[in-house]
Amino acid sequence: MKHLPTLASALLGIAFVTFGANFFLNFIPMPADPSPADAPHKLFMAAMFPTGYLAFVKVLEILGGLLVILPKTRNLGLLVLGPIVVNILAFHVFLTRGAGLTEPPLLVITLLSAFLLISERKAWLGLLK
Repeated sequence: MKHLPTLASALLGIAFVTFGANFFLNFIPMPADPSPADAPHKLFMAAMFPTGYLAFVKVLEILGGLLVILPKTRNLGLLVLGPIVVNILAFHVFLTRGAGLTEPPLLVITLLSAFLLISERKAWLGLLK
């Protein structure tokens, strides 16, 4: 049980570094989306790509992933990745109407993030005092 947060942070960090780097290097092929071109999630992503906003988020994913892997900077990494995880969940809830919420990568990232927040709760409760 003592090493479980270290394992969880390593898995979460590797996931975010991998998916963030994939945006720039395209080493994981993305499946075609059969939804219509005017679907809300496609319009949202069409606005994110050309503005450079998505690239900025992917850089933060890589940075947060690297920070969460290191025990001394784990909480700082969670601070960077927390809003990203919330936005990923919000994207699936509001824009895709729940599609993709049960996909394994999303479930793993959400559960690992929640576990690390709970395991580091003493450090986070200091923010409320």
